Amino acid sequence: MTTRPYVLLSAAISVDGYLDDATPERLRLSNAADFDRVDQVRAESDAILIGATTMRKDNPRLLVNSEDRRAKRIADGKPAYPLKVTVTKSGDLDASLNFWHHGDQKLVLTVDSAVEKVRTTLNGLADVVSVGPEFDWGLALDELGRRGVGRLMVEGGGTIHTQLMAADLADEVHLAIAPLLVGQPEAARFLSAADYPGGTTARMKVLEVRSIDDVVFVRYAPKERS
Repeated sequence: MTTRPYVLLSAAISVDGYLDDATPERLRLSNAADFDRVDQVRAESDAILIGATTMRKDNPRLLVNSEDRRAKRIADGKPAYPLKVTVTKSGDLDASLNFWHHGDQKLVLTVDSAVEKVRTTLNGLADVVSVGPEFDWGLALDELGRRGVGRLMVEGGGTIHTQLMAADLADEVHLAIAPLLVGQPEAARFLSAADYPGGTTARMKVLEVRSIDDVVFVRYAPKERS
């Protein structure tokens, strides 16, 4: 039986729960010290996942930036960079984005109807795997488990976070809460409306709370509800 990876959701949010504002420029929510913490979490992960919408909007490289952390990964018998994963139902990907041209191995998880479209667009830049006629997170995690991914870091966007939380598939949540308010209904949120496990009264276990300069970092265990 395939062992699914440990799933860690990671996000920087405003006090009112937004990932960004509605302007074309990216809102800087985190700070240098917290970016370094995120870099450490990336270095400890076997794979990093973002949705295709986040890739198109933010155009991230999604790397381990510290040379020392990359060297430690190599010394531990791992690739310098974690596997980079994206998910798409539409297959609308852009082969020129940074995601495809930095780091090591890349993987696209998609649906049957989009497989050939993605393979044609990327032309060998990534492995492309379907998880069925409809996107199935259970099958997606099974595929990652078969590839040896023991720890999966999910960096967004909000739709991905919502789906994994609603399906009770997130093992841990990392939130860096910035002292900002966005207040724009059209802006992206960390989580959207969904039928979450346990209803409105199930309280998640808090694993850690600490300040990192001007942000507050909180770790939750979503499956440990009371």
